[in-house]
Amino acid sequence: MIVRQFISWIRHAPAGERAEATRALARAFLVSDLSPADRAAAEGALLLMLDDVSALVRQTMAQVFCRSAQAPAAIIRALAADQPSVALPVLEFSPLLIDADLVDIVATGDDQVQCAVARRVRLPAAVCAAIAEVGTAAAALELIENPHAELAPFSWDRIVERHGHLAAIRESMLVLEDLPAATRLALMAKLSDTLQQFVVARGWLTADRAARATTEAVDRSTVALAARARGDDMVALMRHLRATSQLTAGLILRALLSGNLDLFECALVELSGLPQARVAALLHERGGPGLTALLARAGLPESTYPAFRAALEALHEIGFVGTERNAARLRRLMVERVLTRCETGADAAAPLLILLRRFATESAREDANAFCDDLIAEQFVQRLERMAA
Repeated sequence: MIVRQFISWIRHAPAGERAEATRALARAFLVSDLSPADRAAAEGALLLMLDDVSALVRQTMAQVFCRSAQAPAAIIRALAADQPSVALPVLEFSPLLIDADLVDIVATGDDQVQCAVARRVRLPAAVCAAIAEVGTAAAALELIENPHAELAPFSWDRIVERHGHLAAIRESMLVLEDLPAATRLALMAKLSDTLQQFVVARGWLTADRAARATTEAVDRSTVALAARARGDDMVALMRHLRATSQLTAGLILRALLSGNLDLFECALVELSGLPQARVAALLHERGGPGLTALLARAGLPESTYPAFRAALEALHEIGFVGTERNAARLRRLMVERVLTRCETGADAAAPLLILLRRFATESAREDANAFCDDLIAEQFVQRLERMAA
């Protein structure tokens, strides 16, 4: 009887009153102990309100039903397909929307709709993949900042590919501690490309010099990233570098001269196709014929073989231990030793010597910076000791 009176009354009631009455009926549907007949009648009346000309009426229904698992599924689906002012709370909170619903909504929805889906507490990999593939930059940002989103590695890569040129996307991703190394490197490459275009457009550097500076910066970043990568993360990084043509002889030599034997070994495993144990055994020979065969199988230029042999010998002789200051000094010592051996050899090519000289300059500057940092720290400690005395 009450539902019949409700249906008769709403035909002439103002929009605000219809909205409040709809809110009360929706709450009663969820919390009241209705008989099956009354429940069916209430659901029918609420379904009727989906056609109300006022969005305010549908908004109140969405607010009541958006978090409930007992809400009528047909009403939830209808509200999710309504205009954004009605649909957003349902899209963000309703537990009744299945993955297929959400994927379809992301594919057809606008920016607001995609952002609401991206904020959901439970967001499975399939929905994340849809947002990564077709979502706007704002939706991608919501996805990145959602700790409950289950992003697969390919979804991270797709976000970088589509939106990595945007500073907000890069900053939000780079602060994530568990971001895959390959994805982090792709972000750095996007940033380097942006900076390269900027300095060339400003006329600060020629295109060739900017490209060289960008390549060297990315190579340094790669070696630094690889120093923290382990296991599957390192393997994925090597595959990414090879797929993007970044796994070059210059990068591999830089890694070795930086003391990163793990990156050097993993790079040769990736390029040669040999098992890691076999590569490690060949590297243990240092400068023997096995090393030459390994470098050849990896497809590295023959002109670089002297540098790799000299670097391995120097690495085993010097080692890399102690403080960062000592590490910087030892890296410089090793680079200079390799450069000296290659300069005095008859089989070193000019491009290799140019590359080694650039490495020597970089290591010298790095050593100088470490020295200055230590000097400033020492002066600060001395000042505190004088104040304490």
